[in-house]
Amino acid sequence: MPSLVDPVLPAGSLSALRQPVLEIGDHRTLRPWRDGDIPVVRAAFDCPDIQRWHTRRIDSDGEALAWITRWDRGWQEETEVNWAIADDDKAIGQVGLRGISLASSVAELAYWLLPEARGAGVMAKAVEVMTRWCFDTVGFHRLFLKHSTANMASCRVATTAGFVHEGTFRASMLHVDGWHDAHFHARLNEGNDHGAA
Repeated sequence: MPSLVDPVLPAGSLSALRQPVLEIGDHRTLRPWRDGDIPVVRAAFDCPDIQRWHTRRIDSDGEALAWITRWDRGWQEETEVNWAIADDDKAIGQVGLRGISLASSVAELAYWLLPEARGAGVMAKAVEVMTRWCFDTVGFHRLFLKHSTANMASCRVATTAGFVHEGTFRASMLHVDGWHDAHFHARLNEGNDHGAA
């Protein structure tokens, strides 16, 4: 069935590029994940806060390696991408995109940070740097994120990084303790010339 709307971004908008290293500042970067990051991934998904909001755990080095290697495949398939947030090249967190639709030029953000790296504004800066790259280099039209209304740390990251609160979706996120209402936040690419914002 033919579409009445042309794709906003063509196939190859990501896969034709090499995943970049993006500078955050203060010796911090966004870089692709590496096999050597397995201990960090294990530590992250052993953290109760990260398990609570991401509803996952990783029980072995093999599972951690599979989590790492999935990102290269996601980049090539243009379905999901992920960066390690690195401090002096040591991974301390992640920020990435899920559910990428090049046709609609839309993607959903996800992120986490190890407990020892929290409280210094690192995540909001990482989200801002990745968002600027998505808008300025790739040409995404809209990025959005959702989080439990009980996760106020995620809400602060979103608002600090310029993601506007668009509303609350009732009982839309399932966590271990049951259904949570969720805040939705989004940013539009104001420089987007692909159509009306």
